[in-house]
Amino acid sequence: MEDIANRFTENPLLSPKDLPASREGLEVTCLLNPGVFRYQNKTWLVVRVAERPKQKENTISFPILTRTGAITIIEIPTDDPDLITTDARVINYKGNDYLTTLSHLRLLCSENGRDFYEPENYPPLVGEGILETFGIEDCRVALIEGTYYLTFTSVSDNGVGVGLRTTTDWKNFKKYGMILPAHNKDCAIFEEKINGLFYALHRPSSVDIGGNYIWIASSPDAVHWGNHHCIIKTRKGFWDSKRVGAGAAPIKTEKGWLEIYHGANENHQYCLGAFLMDLQDPTKVLARTEEPIMVPTTNYELSGFFGNVVFTNGHIIEPEGDTVTIYYGASDEFVCGAQFSIKRILQLLKEI
Repeated sequence: MEDIANRFTENPLLSPKDLPASREGLEVTCLLNPGVFRYQNKTWLVVRVAERPKQKENTISFPILTRTGAITIIEIPTDDPDLITTDARVINYKGNDYLTTLSHLRLLCSENGRDFYEPENYPPLVGEGILETFGIEDCRVALIEGTYYLTFTSVSDNGVGVGLRTTTDWKNFKKYGMILPAHNKDCAIFEEKINGLFYALHRPSSVDIGGNYIWIASSPDAVHWGNHHCIIKTRKGFWDSKRVGAGAAPIKTEKGWLEIYHGANENHQYCLGAFLMDLQDPTKVLARTEEPIMVPTTNYELSGFFGNVVFTNGHIIEPEGDTVTIYYGASDEFVCGAQFSIKRILQLLKEI
């Protein structure tokens, strides 16, 4: 597998120890998959911060939000016969699934794109209501006509869907609730309207017929979505054989809309690849990489809360126009940075 990523020498840029917990009684377990944007001449990250109580011997404990936004801690003895803990991310208890951590979104900024800190007076984004009781995750940011559109994963015992909030100043937000119902995630809105319509990539999932594929939809207002098309499927025997999902907003190039996406195989190894969509009709996929453009390689990508993972949903296009700086989650624990040449990615695409 070819890896063309130029990783930051400073990686990991952020580790759980670098951020304080949101409240007493919790500890930061993981930092994951930040959304990325430019604002006030700085690079900003919308980092997913996953927390849980400090674990006690012979007990597993995890937090959930109530409908009013209060946190409740659930504790279960590890020898309970109704407890299944084979996945570090999800447990099953008496037939119900719970996340082992509770995630919220936190804003960090940097003057140089490497050294990030939490600015004052920018509140975290937290889950609200019955559709976000297990938290909100994996924010993508799209800037369209002066407004930032935030799509993120809303998680609860009702399922996993796509939430939307918008802002112009990152202090005041308009909330639209769930715009794509369960089971759906990995929603990335294009940063430009096409023929007067918003477009977005998303990932509905099916455990029976179909699979974890990338779809595209259009909308007159970014809230009500229709005209859905399945455009990217998993490929048996390839690095993306088990699931695929969109990264950040597609990049407009002369050849088409370029999307960096993630794929996983049966061994839960997450890599990055790319595909190209038609400029005027992005429901048409023109080309796709056969091999990944980034593979878990370094220690911080191979070992962590859930190892063997590189996963991005945020990037910056540098002023010279060819370099894309991605910020990515490594091993579901660290935030890292890497750069790619857009021209090089385009060269690796194979026509479909």
